[in-house]
Amino acid sequence: MPPEPKVTVRVAELSDVDQIRDLIVVSARALSRDYYKSEQIEAAIAHVFGVDTTLIADATYFVAEEKGELVGCGGWSKRRTLFGGDQYAARDPGLADPARDAARIRAFFVHPKLARQGVGRTLLTRCEAEARAAGYKSAELMSTLPGVSFYETNGYLPRPRTTFTVGEDVEIEFVPMRKVF
Repeated sequence: MPPEPKVTVRVAELSDVDQIRDLIVVSARALSRDYYKSEQIEAAIAHVFGVDTTLIADATYFVAEEKGELVGCGGWSKRRTLFGGDQYAARDPGLADPARDAARIRAFFVHPKLARQGVGRTLLTRCEAEARAAGYKSAELMSTLPGVSFYETNGYLPRPRTTFTVGEDVEIEFVPMRKVF
C-alpha cells in the first residue's frame, strides 16, 4: 500500500467552487476513461458531476490540499439527495433522519496524479466520522464504476448496477453501495 500523502483536509468554502469544479473535470476525464466512453464522461460532467453548494453551505463537504494545491474533494450529507451537483435536476434537498436513513457519501474526486495514494481514504474517514457523530448508523452512495473497488476496500457493499440516462439520451452505469457503521 502506498504511503499516505501529506494532505490537509478542511471544510470547503464557496470561494473553492471554481477549483473544485476544475478538479472534478480533470479527475472524471482521466480516471473514468477505462470504464466509460468519452461521450458518457462528458455527459456526466455536464449533467451530473459537479459541485453541490448545499453540501458546502452545510459544512459537510471537504477539500484536500497538498502544498496549497487542491488535490481531492468529497463529503457527506444529511440530505436525501444521493448524488449530483447543482445542475442535476433530480435532487431532493430535504433532510434525512439519522434514526432511519443513511448518511450520503457524496462527490468524491481525486486529482489523477494522487489517485490511489490515500487522498480519498483520508476524506472518507473524515466524512464517516462526522456522519457517525451526527447519529447516523450507516452510509450509502452512488459510485461511478472506477470508484467501486475503492469503496469496497473501505467496507461498502455493492448492489446491482443501475443505469441513468443523462444529457441527450446518454446512458451511464453507476453502482449503489452501502456500509453499516
